[in-house]
Amino acid sequence: MRVQFVLRCETCKEENYIYTKNKQNQPGRVEVKKYCPKCDKHTMHKEKK
Repeated sequence: MRVQFVLRCETCKEENYIYTKNKQNQPGRVEVKKYCPKCDKHTMHKEKK
């Protein structure tokens, strides 16, 4: 069962990406290093609940 959620930049708190995951394989929150256009650099993005 795949679910969609939003990734939020940890530096500026901007919501940048819509992401999907399989809840059975990844039960916890997702952390990914992605590009933030507002910060203009790669930062950690965490799953917003």
